Amino acid sequence: MAFAFNLSFAQISVKGKITNNEGIPIFGATIAYSEKNIEKSGGTISNEDGTYNFELSNTGSYLLTVSYIGTKITSFQKEFTQLTDYDLGTLVLQEIVEQLQSVEVTGRLRTDYNSEYSFSATKVAIKNKELPQAVATVTKELIDDRLAFQLPDAVKTVSSVSATGLYNHYNIRGITQADDGQMLNGMRTRQYYFLQPITSHLERVEVIKGPSSVTFSSADPGGTVNMVTKKPLTEKRSSISFTAGSFGTLRATADFTGPLNDSKTLLYRFNAAFQEADSFRDVVNNNAILISPSFSYIPNENTSLNVEMIYNNAEGNLDRGQPIFGAINGEYDLNSTPISRNVGASNDHYKTKELIFMANFGHKFTENFGFNAQFMKQTWNEDLAEHRVDGTAVDIDGNVIPTLARMRYDQRQQFWETDNFSTYFNYDIKKGNITNKILVGYDATRWERQIGAGFLRARRYLTVSGGQANYDPSNPDNFQQMAVDGVTMPVPAVPHFNLENPFNGARNTNSYNLAELFIPANLNTSNGIYIQNQFKVGKFSALLNLRYEWFTDIFNYKVDEEEFTTSALVPRIGLTYEVTKNISAYATYLEGFQPHTNTVSLSPTAEGFFWSASPSRFDPLESSLTEIGAKGEFLKGKLFANLAIFNVTQKNLLLGDTYDLDNLTTRGEQRSRGFETDISGYLLSNLQLTMSYAFTDATIEEDAIEEYIGERIGGAPKHNANVWGRYDFHSNTILKGIGFGLGAQYVDERYTWYNPTYDTGRVLLPAYTIFDGALYYKPNNTGIQLTLKANNLFNETYWLGGLNPSRLGPGAPRNVLLNATYKF
Repeated sequence: MAFAFNLSFAQISVKGKITNNEGIPIFGATIAYSEKNIEKSGGTISNEDGTYNFELSNTGSYLLTVSYIGTKITSFQKEFTQLTDYDLGTLVLQEIVEQLQSVEVTGRLRTDYNSEYSFSATKVAIKNKELPQAVATVTKELIDDRLAFQLPDAVKTVSSVSATGLYNHYNIRGITQADDGQMLNGMRTRQYYFLQPITSHLERVEVIKGPSSVTFSSADPGGTVNMVTKKPLTEKRSSISFTAGSFGTLRATADFTGPLNDSKTLLYRFNAAFQEADSFRDVVNNNAILISPSFSYIPNENTSLNVEMIYNNAEGNLDRGQPIFGAINGEYDLNSTPISRNVGASNDHYKTKELIFMANFGHKFTENFGFNAQFMKQTWNEDLAEHRVDGTAVDIDGNVIPTLARMRYDQRQQFWETDNFSTYFNYDIKKGNITNKILVGYDATRWERQIGAGFLRARRYLTVSGGQANYDPSNPDNFQQMAVDGVTMPVPAVPHFNLENPFNGARNTNSYNLAELFIPANLNTSNGIYIQNQFKVGKFSALLNLRYEWFTDIFNYKVDEEEFTTSALVPRIGLTYEVTKNISAYATYLEGFQPHTNTVSLSPTAEGFFWSASPSRFDPLESSLTEIGAKGEFLKGKLFANLAIFNVTQKNLLLGDTYDLDNLTTRGEQRSRGFETDISGYLLSNLQLTMSYAFTDATIEEDAIEEYIGERIGGAPKHNANVWGRYDFHSNTILKGIGFGLGAQYVDERYTWYNPTYDTGRVLLPAYTIFDGALYYKPNNTGIQLTLKANNLFNETYWLGGLNPSRLGPGAPRNVLLNATYKF
């Protein structure tokens, strides 16, 4: 019996060594094993001298997989038939000479903070170091390490990117985005900015700096956020994750991928996410369900097809932000209300439902000649009921009552349908050291706000006739009156919010005098043809583009149509020189083109007209970018750095009286110039980090109010810096399996971002520095990782941004998340 007892606890000891193709030991390579037909797996990492060892509890056939960044993954089957020691000898990992896909139909194998290529910036796969434009990437690994479940948490590590408030909305290189500033797999979507997208189905988030109208049709002058979804892998990977934390946060995600047949010509990926979360803000929650299946068919090396769907059902509150009141000598007291203050009611809601279908197809007719096509359809529905601040309350003489906030109430429904189509032919010519990659293509986009949209609204004060109007103290008899605590005041259409005795319970909206307002159907279409040539002669390369685009906007579609058309010729010239094997310098000039439309709100000053007339009658927003910079790969490709000096201009901003379309003009002009740097990768095999810094001088060059000329653009900080690092203790130390992460973000002072033609003024928000930290624990041979993440470690009170004094976006106080992830 003693013999049987000892035998049952005997183990197999396995050791070996990992080197690169030059014989140099690799420190930090991952050695994973899984037993055939049995749900047992585990792994370890190599030591400083490249050696490794692990133990198996029983004999059997095991699949061993060895991986390290910048090298090809090596897998092999090994039989362990005896309870003894095994020496697998030296395994040489080969460096990757990457053959990039022509269409992104399979996922990224690397598992670090770097992504060395982008499809979206040029329509085809191109390595970032060869691209004459700054592109910053946030990979899924960085997203996971930071527990960045929503998009604003992911992109805040990127230089020149700062949130403008509580929405899915950003200032990039000093320029505030419009509503269409985001892409999905390089295709334009209706990503309305009120709710923040989930990141669980994203492979990476790319921030492409500067206007990208050559590539994306009309696009934001400061930059474009492109969300790249996870694609199927040729190897089996599975993970589930559960998170709980502050503010009633509960989350769960799942990610499964692998081949569906033995030949690996048919691959799948399935992502799902669920969230229930409240907030530090009064009566605010953000609940969501996301389901995203994806399939890739790759019958041979010449043909590939990917099809995916995304179902996203979000339900929460439209959080307009913290209101502050009572400017004294033009200065607002940010602490006049608590950062938790929200004037909403518990029966308010904001519901959105979207369904997206995407298909990518690529085929090579010959080794040098290929065809690619991509299609996307999106449906998006909105259902809103909200109470929000409408201004200050007044008495019958027009004097402000500082303890009351005037309210408004809206119910709104919208129905959108978006279609995207992109196709191109590419032809590669190579003779000696001269390479030409020629691309000719066509794309089309279509946005339709469908018939049936509309809203009910109650705001301002009730007139004697039962209407709603701004109060006029010179004609008090035209308004209904009431007395409260001895104060006579006009009767509001929505009861005032009492700042001294706040009430956020359910409110009886049936008693409101709701006006029916019409949201006309709207259709706009964009068509573009373009030619691109990337040619290389020795160490010198150039990227040349020319695009012609024509655009149509139809207001009150299918009813009383009013049509506007415009067109533009958009160029890009980029030059790159390979200074050394690992460092390249570049310069680029490109232009942007963005018509003013009812489907995309480009200027806050014109938002009063988006449902009453078309701003497409005005000259389109025009922009340009001049940029020089350098990119480098260091430490054998483990560390990537980018430095850019830029100058962005945009003109023909809509300016004027918000509610007087006839007096709107396109005199507005803004300029932003500065420099930025992004660094990411491994400093050591067990220390991975990302760092960024940006200096931005963003100024108003023309404005309807002369005194604002020369002032800083709203929402644009001068300085913005971020750092995040993760350190894991070696497997041969007493702390093996333990790691920690630490990060900091600094954002300089900035104004609220609504263009200051509003008479409400703008608020200067203070600079802030916040710190985040995390602890990681990975029990050996389990596939489990536990993460304890603390955000805003020192409980700093700060403001992310804001639209105006009644819509500030405070940052969250200290909060904690506990996550458990199991990979198998």
